[in-house]
Amino acid sequence: MNRKIIVLDTTLRDGEQVPGAKLNVNQKVEFAQQLKRLRVDMIEAGFPASSEGDFQAVQEIARSVGDAVSITALARAVKGDIDAVYNSIKLAQNPFIHIVLGTSNIHVEKKFNRSKDAVMQQGVDAVKYAKTLLPHVQYSTEDASRSEFEYLWKTIEAVVKAGATIINVPDTVGYAVPEEFGDLIRRINDRLKNLNPDVILSVHCHNDLGMATANTLSAIKNGAEKVECTINGLGERAGNTSLEEVVMGLKVRENFYQASTGIKTPELLRTSRLLTYLTGLDVQVNKAITGENAFAHSSGIHQDGLLKDKQVYEIIEPEEVGAESMELILTARSGRHAFKNAVEKMGFEIGDAEDFEVLFDKFLKLADSKKEVYDHDVFYLVTNHRMMDVSSGHLYELEAFQVVTNDVYPTATVKLRKGGEIFKDSAVGDGPIDALYTVIKTLVGLDVELKDYKINSLSRGKEAIGRVNIRIAYQDKVYSGRAMDTDIIKASAMAFLNGINAVLLDVTNESLSPVN
Repeated sequence: MNRKIIVLDTTLRDGEQVPGAKLNVNQKVEFAQQLKRLRVDMIEAGFPASSEGDFQAVQEIARSVGDAVSITALARAVKGDIDAVYNSIKLAQNPFIHIVLGTSNIHVEKKFNRSKDAVMQQGVDAVKYAKTLLPHVQYSTEDASRSEFEYLWKTIEAVVKAGATIINVPDTVGYAVPEEFGDLIRRINDRLKNLNPDVILSVHCHNDLGMATANTLSAIKNGAEKVECTINGLGERAGNTSLEEVVMGLKVRENFYQASTGIKTPELLRTSRLLTYLTGLDVQVNKAITGENAFAHSSGIHQDGLLKDKQVYEIIEPEEVGAESMELILTARSGRHAFKNAVEKMGFEIGDAEDFEVLFDKFLKLADSKKEVYDHDVFYLVTNHRMMDVSSGHLYELEAFQVVTNDVYPTATVKLRKGGEIFKDSAVGDGPIDALYTVIKTLVGLDVELKDYKINSLSRGKEAIGRVNIRIAYQDKVYSGRAMDTDIIKASAMAFLNGINAVLLDVTNESLSPVN
């Protein structure tokens, strides 16, 4: 009989700790709604004690998707953090508190500078307090893969007796190897089932040695009932376990693992692309499952085999993960019904009639300029409409611009709107983009540093859309901005402005140290 594996997505907490992956509240809610469509079992929505902005984002996620998905957030083993988690997630129907505390010698001795017994007691006290707030509490033994087993087990035993209902075993620095990690989970599982069979055993693996997915699957084979993953493997340093890889690994090799998930796999690619759009962090082209070349075949031998039978070289049908082979082609004459069908087919909600009319008007303008509109165009049109049309009362909008390029004085003139105010200026630069960004920086009054500038063509057709992705630094933080337009210069200005607006939307003070 197959076991049902619980899937927790921590993209909005651990994934967002990646430099440049900072999302605003509206973006986090939009992504959480897509995770709901993906049918993850649990969402770790953030680290609410770190800032007021993160607290508000977690609270809004609990409100918007907490009716269908279990919501948690991270807390260190201190009362203030636990209170912040409880107050931010309590509106969800099935919330639980996640507490983390290290168990390895290096954490106990170097990070905490306390005795093992004192650290263990701190964890027990934290669990007991959390249990007065909510019935379900997860306890993570940070750096478990480098911990002495008997102390690790002693800690697990103590917090379970204190009321922990989920025990999470993290490979925090990606140190484990599959055989070793699988054996660790097997030993813990054997003892845990004797101690309290109702407690759920979970794992959280990092990818520093490229083995996060392998370690997670090995843990499942050895008794883990819950896995913590991120979309695209996003996360600290080399990243976390990739949700899509674990899910499809279990699906393709179900007979071997005797386990499955409730994930709606045709939503995988859509979820991956949405995250890429929101963060500006592209997926490696040959990444398993969601990479652009994941289902591409260039070898003549492979192509010959595929024409004879797809199973010769394909173990996953592209449609299983949402990579449909049929592409949409729309024109300005397609009409509302055809456009609505295209939007719905991609998994987006249409929204109210007024909002749809605004979106349809943008589609017509795009269709008039491009003549033919493909599925990629529709995807970025909708996500751009949803993500970038946030309340503009305190954000900047591009009103008009003019760029003159030459070998002597490349010049840019820009007009911006912020609420009811208009700002206009000109500047000279080393080239058209430098001039453009120089005048924008002057108008907004922020001394940001451009870290990365990238142009991609989005789709086929004579009038292809260009996508510009930029990363800017401000006060030791990195922010991403992304925009699309048939005019590359305009897309460049909008992307830079979106990056600056991300700075303005960041209401955080100084971030606390990320954990787990």
